[in-house]
Amino acid sequence: MEDLSSWREGRALWLGNPPSESELVFRHHRHELQGNQCSSFLVKHIRAPVHLVWSIVRTFDQPQKYKPFVHSCSVRGGITVGSIRNVNVKSGLPATASEERLEILDDTEHVFSIKILGGDHRLQNYSSIITVHPEIIDGRPGTLVIESYVVDVPEGNTREETRFFVEALVKCNLKSLADVSERLASQHHTELLERT
Repeated sequence: MEDLSSWREGRALWLGNPPSESELVFRHHRHELQGNQCSSFLVKHIRAPVHLVWSIVRTFDQPQKYKPFVHSCSVRGGITVGSIRNVNVKSGLPATASEERLEILDDTEHVFSIKILGGDHRLQNYSSIITVHPEIIDGRPGTLVIESYVVDVPEGNTREETRFFVEALVKCNLKSLADVSERLASQHHTELLERT
């Protein structure tokens, strides 16, 4: 039933006048840049229904479900806006831990935002917003994912170098999100076919 409602939502969006990527960015991805900061956004089209992709994105306590650089995560208390998570990063990276706060978790608009509070890495004053939107890809339910960020430019680096580094990480996470979501969608589709 969830697949059908997502498909209808996406089809209505497709048949009407769907908002453009720039309109969605303007609506949901506003960051206030301070001094020596940079910001950007990235887009990923995923061949899986929006409810499935959102169920993975919204897991504040389990970012390792799709973020390949995360080893483990622990959350203090429940999962609500303001909750803090401690993320342990896999070895081999120039970081080992990150402390992050949940800023937005909107299940209606599908908006998820975190802010990094500290850790042993170069992402100072980093915050990101992820939104997921239904779309139709080759006649099937799909998802448009937009992730934006703002971060300090480290001393000795340029804005371009900082964007290149951060966007490499975000692209890797979005590719992994697509891989995980599409694999789960394929398994679900196969299970439905086997039942009929």
